[in-house]
Amino acid sequence: MKATPRWKGAQRRIGLTGGIASGKSSVGRNLAELGLPVLDADIYAHEALTPGSLSSEIVLQRYGKTIEEPINKVQEEAEQVRSINRQALGQIVFHHPEERQWLEKLVHPLVQRRFKAELIRLHQESTVVLMIPLLFEASLEGLCSEVWVVNCSEKQQIERLVARDGLSVQDASQRINAQWPLRKKCQLADLVIDNCGNPGAFKEVLQRLIWPGLS
Repeated sequence: MKATPRWKGAQRRIGLTGGIASGKSSVGRNLAELGLPVLDADIYAHEALTPGSLSSEIVLQRYGKTIEEPINKVQEEAEQVRSINRQALGQIVFHHPEERQWLEKLVHPLVQRRFKAELIRLHQESTVVLMIPLLFEASLEGLCSEVWVVNCSEKQQIERLVARDGLSVQDASQRINAQWPLRKKCQLADLVIDNCGNPGAFKEVLQRLIWPGLS
């Protein structure tokens, strides 16, 4: 399996990815604690569907009342801004692959635009982390000088999703299967971060990778 060419500029750009509930956010938080700017695709995707935004209205027009948050009395008296019930939207897109693809085509360009703007803003930083869950699926490796994959077992992913999001085992498995298998991502990675053990066990490894002189 051949890797896509990486970013060749002077800035070190670490692409951080993995599977859902593999521990990307924990690794990202630790890298931020080590002093690195962390650009989070999930935050940008969330912002892309901010109530009142054009993309939010497009999604609401497609799915209607099934995903619309109910308007309370306070909102009725003020100007009404429709918002998306993200849990209801998730139920649709994770059960219907064609709907997930439609949503990704809408949101991914907005997320990529935000990444490019943030990279311009941070151009003087020596190292930047790009935390992108669908990095390989969206073919964004070219933004990164190296790609790190956070790895754990599928059993651990399911257990974490059930505990974190209150999903059934079936729904958790469905969301995992909506992404590339972790083993495939690991094959394309420049570095694999093992998150199969105790929480936070990777911290010492990350410190050596970022600040080798302190080891």
